[in-house]
Amino acid sequence: MTRAAALRDALVARIDDTGFGAHGLHVRVGDDVATHRWTPDKREEIHSVAKAVAVLAAGIAVDEGLMSLDEPVRPALPAATPVTLRDLLSMSSGIDLPWSETMMTDWPDLAAEFLSRPSRGRIFQYSNASTYTAMAALSQRTGDIEEFLRPRLFAPLGWADVSWRRSPSGRVLGGEGLELRTDELAQLGLLIRDRGVVDGRRVVSPRIVDAMHSGWIETGSVGDGYRRYALSGWDGPGGAWRLHGAHGQLIVFIGDAVVTVTAHDHSGADAVAEFIGNIAAT
Repeated sequence: MTRAAALRDALVARIDDTGFGAHGLHVRVGDDVATHRWTPDKREEIHSVAKAVAVLAAGIAVDEGLMSLDEPVRPALPAATPVTLRDLLSMSSGIDLPWSETMMTDWPDLAAEFLSRPSRGRIFQYSNASTYTAMAALSQRTGDIEEFLRPRLFAPLGWADVSWRRSPSGRVLGGEGLELRTDELAQLGLLIRDRGVVDGRRVVSPRIVDAMHSGWIETGSVGDGYRRYALSGWDGPGGAWRLHGAHGQLIVFIGDAVVTVTAHDHSGADAVAEFIGNIAAT
């Protein structure tokens, strides 16, 4: 039995025992792959895992010389702390704008509203509006984000006919709004594990992938797996790091293993991530 199959079987048994609402599982260890499904295979919202796609969009633009991560998107005015693209993507702008179901329609321009608010300095302040604003700023250099990514990222990943949901103003949502099958999501995990390479083709430079799990920002949380955040990645649990979307969308990285889970179970996801980190490390 391969390491991937052994890890898959252990995860399936654990998920079945706990009743976690998993839909699909994709395990890759080295070059070995093992999968399992609990529900029919269909595309579903990946929620905040989309933030990693936004980071890759920025990284590709940086590689092409279109923008710098450390370029201010809000200038240093007397009443406004400068905010960079890196600040927005790492949730460290210090600007607060809580999520709501109507946040995309509560203001004529959500990005402008976000940047008009005061900053508490370079501290962690999680907000979907932060990623949305980053993509709004990036689009000024790249044009439409989805069209920019389609040949550069979507095609290499095999994401045919994938569309990014948009705000009323026509901008991609950035922090959510992508629907993928489990195996399609796993391709994103493979690209990240392999530091920006897909099928021998470099898609994005390794420095942007490495920044997804380095240069950590302290969040102030005491929960394991939520104490530090980078460019879309959460540190932990244990020796792993992960991309984590609402309702149990997970890509967990530890060593040469990458485990992808799609689900509809918000409260049970942390325990699954912890189990993956513990068993993959053994």
